[in-house]
Amino acid sequence: MASESSHSVYYVPEQSKFPFFASIGLFLTVFGLGNILNDIAAGSPVMGSTGIALTGFTILSVILFNWFATVIRENHAGLNNDQLKRSYVWGMGWFIFSEVMFFAAFFGALFYVRQLAVPWIGGEGAKGITGDVLWPEFQAAWPLLVNPDPTLFTNPHDGLNVKEWTPGFFAGYLPFWNTVILITSSVTLHYAHVALKAENRKRLIQWMVVTVSLGLIFLGLQALEYIEAYGHYGITLNSGIYGSTFFLLTGFHGFHVTLGTFMLIVMLLRCIKGHFKPDDHFGFEATAWYWHFVDVVWVGLFIFVYCL
Repeated sequence: MASESSHSVYYVPEQSKFPFFASIGLFLTVFGLGNILNDIAAGSPVMGSTGIALTGFTILSVILFNWFATVIRENHAGLNNDQLKRSYVWGMGWFIFSEVMFFAAFFGALFYVRQLAVPWIGGEGAKGITGDVLWPEFQAAWPLLVNPDPTLFTNPHDGLNVKEWTPGFFAGYLPFWNTVILITSSVTLHYAHVALKAENRKRLIQWMVVTVSLGLIFLGLQALEYIEAYGHYGITLNSGIYGSTFFLLTGFHGFHVTLGTFMLIVMLLRCIKGHFKPDDHFGFEATAWYWHFVDVVWVGLFIFVYCL
């Protein structure tokens, strides 16, 4: 391996097979998940497709673990100079920007459906005549748990009285407490970062344990919320456009929280092993950026999906 002086301008790592095998794992994962959806729609067994997806996910997980372990070893060996560290910062910054655009598209879809499409179908505005002609009996309301053409999708709880569950569930205890939990986790993660900069290893680990615990509690309450949504409130993927946008937004956010919690667990283990220094801890900072971003997205979800 080259000495530090030989790459004082920019460190270029040696050739690696990680990108090649990671692309194979990612392809198998997405291919398997796509086949699972097709099998469900066709009423076919999903075991084969599930096996492909799990195989791809396993390959991808192993590759990423070893890839990041290699990056960590290179940093501990002093190979990552200032220029490469700036590349890490820009890379994480652009990744979070892409995630902002990802969620902006779904929030935009929610806005379009709620403020434009549903009123038009209900007969409002310059384009309201479309709804009058196609579905004259349709009544525009939000949250919309029925479809303009009920023959396309059947809601198992079509007779549900919306006023009975709107105040108690969507502005009620589960989403509210999840909001409190995520905001609190951002605060505890900040204090962990402060402890890291102050070289207080004990406080760092304590605050990280609290942050990881809050992330796990959020995921547990989110699962409970889905159980209640399906079992008691009739909010399913077949219960109108609100059900579709609800699970699209909260589901993708839940996936991001799961990924963020895993990242926090890895950071906690690294903190226990004494990996980070006050002036060299970008892995920790990148995880903190990602977690704060996930928290901001949830605040938007709580406001626009649950409350308004």
